[in-house]
Amino acid sequence: MLDWSSIDTVLLDMDGTLLDLHFDSHFWLEHLPLRYAELHQLDPVEVRTWLHQRIMQEHGTLNWYCLDYWSQELQVDIVALKREITDRISFRPHVQDFLAAVQNAGMRSVIITNAHRGSLDLKLEHTDLGDRVDRIISSHDFQEPKEKAEFWDCLQDIEPFDPHHTLFIDDSLPVLRSAQRYGIRYLLSILKPDSQGEEKPNNEFMILDEFSEIIPKGVNRNV
Repeated sequence: MLDWSSIDTVLLDMDGTLLDLHFDSHFWLEHLPLRYAELHQLDPVEVRTWLHQRIMQEHGTLNWYCLDYWSQELQVDIVALKREITDRISFRPHVQDFLAAVQNAGMRSVIITNAHRGSLDLKLEHTDLGDRVDRIISSHDFQEPKEKAEFWDCLQDIEPFDPHHTLFIDDSLPVLRSAQRYGIRYLLSILKPDSQGEEKPNNEFMILDEFSEIIPKGVNRNV
C-alpha cells in the first residue's frame, strides 16, 4: 500500500484516526444535548435537534472545533462536561504498535489536529499519545483549520517537511483534499473512524481499516 522507503515524515490526525471518534460523537450527539437540557430544564429531544442544527452552521470553520466558542455560545463548561465521559477515550486498533514502528524506523511523526487545546489536553491526560510522537500541533495555534490552504503554509513554517516524502492520515475528506492540493504525496483515509458508527468508504483516497495493515518494516532512518 505504501512505499515506506520514500517516506520521511508521518503526519497524523488525532480524533477518528489515532483515537476512536466514538468519544467525540457520543459527546456532541448524546451527552451534551442531554446535559444541556438538564441544566436548562428543556426537552432533550428538542435540544438535540436544535443543537445539531446550530453546530452544523459552523461546519468547516475553526468555530466548529473551538471549545471556547461553544462554551460561550451555549453558556456551559464544555471541557467539564467532556470530563464526565473520559472513560470513552480510547485508541483505535493497533495504533500504539504503528507509532512505535514509525519511531523505531527513525521517521518523524507529528500529530496535526483541529482539536481545541482544551480537548487536546484532555485526550493527552487520559492516553500516552504525547509520548508516542515527536510533536503535536493544533490548528488553533494558527487560527486556520486544516481545511484551509493557509494551515499548510503555517505548518511548513514551524515544522518543515517535504510533501513528496510525507504520509498524511486523516478521517476527513475535506482535510485530505486540502492536503492533496498542497501536494502531499501519500494520503490515507479511515474506513471506520467511530468504532460504533458506520463505515465511510470513498473513491478519492486509499482507505485504511486498521493500522496493522501499514506498520513499516525493514526501514531504518537512524543509520
